[in-house]
This record gives sequence, structure tokens and C-alpha cells, in this order.
Amino acid sequence: MWASFMWHGALSPGRRAHSALAQLRCILDSELEGIRGAGTWKSERVITSRQGPSIRVDGISGGILNFCANNYLGLSSHPAVIQAGLQTLEEFGAGLSSTRFICGTQSIHKNLEAKIAHFHQREDAILYPSCFDANAGLFEALLTPEDAVLSDELNHASIIDGIRLCKAHKYRYRHLDMADLEAKLKEAQKHRLRLVATDGAFSMDGDIAPLQDICRLAAQYGALVFVDECHATGFLGPTGRGTDELLGVMDQVTIINSTLGKALGGASGGYTTGPEPLVSLLRQRSRPYLFSNSLPPAVVGCASKALDLLMESNAIVQSMAAKTRRFRSKMEAAGFTVSGADHPICPVMLGDARLSSQMADDMLKKGIFVIGFSYPVVPKGKARIRVQISAVHSEEDIDRCVEAFVEVGRLHGALP
Repeated sequence: MWASFMWHGALSPGRRAHSALAQLRCILDSELEGIRGAGTWKSERVITSRQGPSIRVDGISGGILNFCANNYLGLSSHPAVIQAGLQTLEEFGAGLSSTRFICGTQSIHKNLEAKIAHFHQREDAILYPSCFDANAGLFEALLTPEDAVLSDELNHASIIDGIRLCKAHKYRYRHLDMADLEAKLKEAQKHRLRLVATDGAFSMDGDIAPLQDICRLAAQYGALVFVDECHATGFLGPTGRGTDELLGVMDQVTIINSTLGKALGGASGGYTTGPEPLVSLLRQRSRPYLFSNSLPPAVVGCASKALDLLMESNAIVQSMAAKTRRFRSKMEAAGFTVSGADHPICPVMLGDARLSSQMADDMLKKGIFVIGFSYPVVPKGKARIRVQISAVHSEEDIDRCVEAFVEVGRLHGALP
């Protein structure tokens, strides 16, 4: 009788699965409601045109000025870049259906890697599906429990996640604080290798790492320097090589990771460039490289042409710098606080998450596409609208954006 009672009282496998799914839905609904309640819900606006300074957005009539893309040089829709992608697609196909080491390496992949190494004045380079993958694949392959990595506390999430994967001893120094970095370097002297890891330009604040001081401390304490240049490659420095060129330390930075998905065509893809033995090791041990499909040929063709255009002339780099100064000076004159300095990432600091979201929505009504950023993307109390200047914005575009900010800011009490 007891066995019979147990049999009839127990849930069937199907009912148990349904019960587990219902429990999951309850947990997820609670989490999602918490995000909405905190004012940090992130909606995705749907663009119905190609990327550019003026775009079309689903549900909104007329053109919209886009001030939140990473399209720094305006090459995402450059006719020569598009044509190069089409030609490469026709000649080399849609994809490789393989990882690089099996049957996924074409001549265009090797040519682009050589071009990247030449651009950065490094020995070799290796392509990844994204710079997130490049960061995920570097530290685990390079560092062992005998080593140490010292990371700026505001480094990009991909650097943080990549460091978590490795078994090295981990030190975190305060943002841009060289005294704290030096203290951590002294503490890390007992380890075999010491690698200082930093963003070149920090994407949420628009500030630039003090690479001269970082490289000086690295030399003093026998450390290597790694820089993520995603928000610098193509437009910082006299010829767009990045923050190491801007600050005159190209020969002192050991490893650079960067992206093809921002200034260099805006499609996708990332890379590591540095010493040839390091790149060879990554080809043998870097898991995102070994277990991911090769970059699609069209993406390779677009990025290669973008690099060609950049190396032919630096006029576009100089144009963007002037437009960045125009936006920053006009916004500050209007009474806004703009974080960072001389970087096309121009975070308009508002503090409150709901305020940043509501102002961004009202900016769209005035024909300006910007996005509010709040926790967990930025620290609590540091919500902002991140404006990004492109070389293809006109001065009239920039002035119109500032005027809309002033109107919306006064409407919401962000300006007197």
C-alpha cells in the first residue's frame, strides 16, 4: 500500500519538467521586473537603413541623426568599403564552414593579419570573431599560476572576463591611479611574469590611459603592457594608430588587442597583435580562435579596404578631432558636464538612470538618436547619455544635437 501511495503521489517526468519551467519563469519574471523597476531596462530601437550619420528608425518618419554609433570614421557605409566586401564575397564565398586550423584559412585572412601587424608596427597578428573573443583568448593562453596580471578597475567587461579565465594572480588597481598601480607592481614582484592590462580609451567615460606613466612603471618593475585599443584604433594619434601612438609609446606596449567592428568598417572581428612567438602560441592554445569559425570573407574584405583608406590619408582623423572639440565646447558652454577629454566618446553626465533614459527618448522625438547608459553598464549614480562623434557628422549636425540637448535638458530640469 505504501508503494502504491508513493507511486500515485509522485509527479510524472512531464509534470516535473513543467513544474521546473514554471519555477524558472517565475524567477525570470521577478528579475525582469526588478530591472524595469530600477529604470535600467534597455530597449532595442530598430534601424531600417544602413549605418551612417543619418538613419531611419522603425516607427519614426523622416531621417534621424545618429550620435551613438562606434562608426568613428564613417566607413561602415563607405562606397569603397562596401564594394570591397561585395568583391570578396563573390571571389571567396559567404563563409568557410570551418575553424582556421582545419580548413578555414584563406589568403585574405593571412593578408589582413599581415596588414594589421604592419599598421601597428608589430611582428604578427591573429584574427578573432570579435575583440571580446580576443580578450577571452589571450590571458588564459599566456599566463599561468606563476604569473600576475594587474588590471585597471574600469577595464572593459571583456578584459575582466578574459582575466577571470586565467589562473594567474589577479591585482586590480584604482582607475588611472599610478600610485596604486606601483604599489600593486611592488606586491607582484614575486611572480614570474607581470602583465599590466588597460583599455587605451575607456568606452564609458571617454578618458585615456596614462600610457607614458604605465610604461615607465612597467619598465621599472619588469612588467609587460597590454592595451585594448577598441576605442582608439583608426582615429587616435597623428595617423590613427591608437593611444600608444598618441602618447609616443608604440615601442613600449607589448600586446595590442583591438576590433574591426568600430572605426575599421564596423562589421565584426577582432585581433591580437604583438610578438611573433605570442601570436604563434595563441594559434595553438587560444580557445576562441581554435573553436570558432573563421571570419567571413566579406568582413575581411571590408576591414582590409578600411585599413587601406586609413593608411592612404590621415585627413579624416584630423576632421573628427575638430568636430569632437566643437561638440564638447558647445555642450559645456550650455551647462552640461561632459566626461573625458578630447575623445569622440562624449558622456553627458546626468546621474539618474530614469532621467538619462527619459531624456534619450525625448531626444529621439527631436530627431537625435542617443542612448542612456545606466547600471550595470556604468556604476550606480553615474548614469549618462553617451554621445559619439563621427568624422561624417557635419558641423550643422553637431549644432542641431547640442540644441536638442539644451531643449530636452531644460524640459527635464537638467539645465536651469
